[in-house]
Amino acid sequence: MTKANNFQRIRELNYLQQAVLAAAIIERMLPNYGLFSEATGFGDESALRNALNVCWEKLLLPKSKISLEKQIEKVEPNVPELAEFDMFGTYPAIDAATALLGLMHGLMAKDEQEFISIAKISQATVARYVEFILLNEDIEPDNKLVRDHPVMQYEIEVLSELIDFVENMGRIGSDNVKELKQLAIADGQTNIGLAI
Repeated sequence: MTKANNFQRIRELNYLQQAVLAAAIIERMLPNYGLFSEATGFGDESALRNALNVCWEKLLLPKSKISLEKQIEKVEPNVPELAEFDMFGTYPAIDAATALLGLMHGLMAKDEQEFISIAKISQATVARYVEFILLNEDIEPDNKLVRDHPVMQYEIEVLSELIDFVENMGRIGSDNVKELKQLAIADGQTNIGLAI
């Protein structure tokens, strides 16, 4: 599976498929925020968790009167500032919050570009993490080393599996959404391989 291949496949999904895929990807990213929050005492993970739950609800009940604006207002103050934290975990935390805000903006504006961006943000988080690992091992990271690293290969594989599932979902309802959410976190780890 080449990287372009996954993104091309996401572009070929319909709006709703792209949206549920994006939400599933965020399920894998969000625990990174929780780990950061635990380590630093910054931010309210439950505000992000609730916002993601609301997005799932909105996907299943598009006509519901759920206010995504209110959720955005609750999430925004919880996005950490890079300059205020001297630790690697700040990056995946920011990426998780950014992806979640992107999902809500995408749902409000019916903009599928936002959903495609979420897969790219997740992969960028993994790339940054792999660079961090390599630098700690005194290896100068380059694109090939990052792409071939087992953590990145695994991210690409998981994304491919999630796309397979979404392609075959048929009508999107609460049962197959529940299955998709389970699949996203079935391996018990975040997108950068931290235990959930």
